[in-house]
Amino acid sequence: MSAIRLLVLGAVRQHGRAHGYQVRNDLEYWGAHEWSNAKPGSIYHALKQLAKQGMLLANETAPSTAGGPPRTEYEMTPAGREEYLRLLREALVTYDQKMDVMSAALGCIVDLERAEAVELLKERLRATETWRASVTAHYIPEGGPQQLGHIGEIMNLWVHTADAGAEWTRGLIARIEGGAYVFAGEGEPFVGVLAEGEENPYANGGPHPGDDA
Repeated sequence: MSAIRLLVLGAVRQHGRAHGYQVRNDLEYWGAHEWSNAKPGSIYHALKQLAKQGMLLANETAPSTAGGPPRTEYEMTPAGREEYLRLLREALVTYDQKMDVMSAALGCIVDLERAEAVELLKERLRATETWRASVTAHYIPEGGPQQLGHIGEIMNLWVHTADAGAEWTRGLIARIEGGAYVFAGEGEPFVGVLAEGEENPYANGGPHPGDDA
């Protein structure tokens, strides 16, 4: 799965109707250009492709009063909403999802109802544990990687990755079950996009949330 498809649909959905520069600005605001392939060219390409596939409706606006060319604004179609939720659910349950796809899913998770998000994460946890069991059927972690020569380091990596992923997933489930965040149907949602004309504080190399600067 490509993260850009999920990210673009998610950004358009939050606005209701957005032009390409708004989507690009939002994804830069999320820092997605650093942890995914959400570069300007791929964003505009994704918007056009999603419109061609019927996931987005392209609306051409009137030229600006300053004489600039008309721009295209996009809004999600019913098919686009279905595709967006499908991608989001798939990303959350797939234990071996790439980091950029999982990051995109976390940015959109509150568009689901709380109970569904928890159940999807529990499904992810079960899949992780099943995969770990398939590895340890051939490799005993307590015996150390040397039992299989240097190839054992591969399985050792797999087991540690599974353990870390499972621990993280359990923590997220606990936070959500404990009432963290505002999910669909619970009230005023978190606004994760910039308003029209709002300056992006993280543009031009500015610090992103969590940076030391």
